[in-house]
Amino acid sequence: MNSSCSAADSTMEDLSNHTRSKKHLRRHNSHHPAATTVSTTTGESEDGDTEAWASLNKGFRQVQSVLDRNRQLIQQVNENQQSRMHDNMVKNVSLIQELNGNISKVVSLYSDLNSNFTNVCQHRSKTPSK
Repeated sequence: MNSSCSAADSTMEDLSNHTRSKKHLRRHNSHHPAATTVSTTTGESEDGDTEAWASLNKGFRQVQSVLDRNRQLIQQVNENQQSRMHDNMVKNVSLIQELNGNISKVVSLYSDLNSNFTNVCQHRSKTPSK
């Protein structure tokens, strides 16, 4: 009986941390407005390559989209698990497979972002300052 109390306490603690984490994300995201391009008085962008920065921005948006989907999948898996219904447990197999595929997708997207960012930095270091 003591172990079931520990499990219940642990679950309550996890839910509490999850709620706090969601609140932190909402607060954190509201402090970071969308990326903007800074212009000089000549009308040229300081970043030197707006296309590269747009590509990075697009990549981060793709990653966030997959992470948001993963959050939904995890929530659904947890609800199915708590229901203890056979059909819901069977559904979890495909949900977890989708999660696994999404994790691979995020790794690939971050790898692409790393390459793109490296290229932007190298391009910038080769371009003479004005």
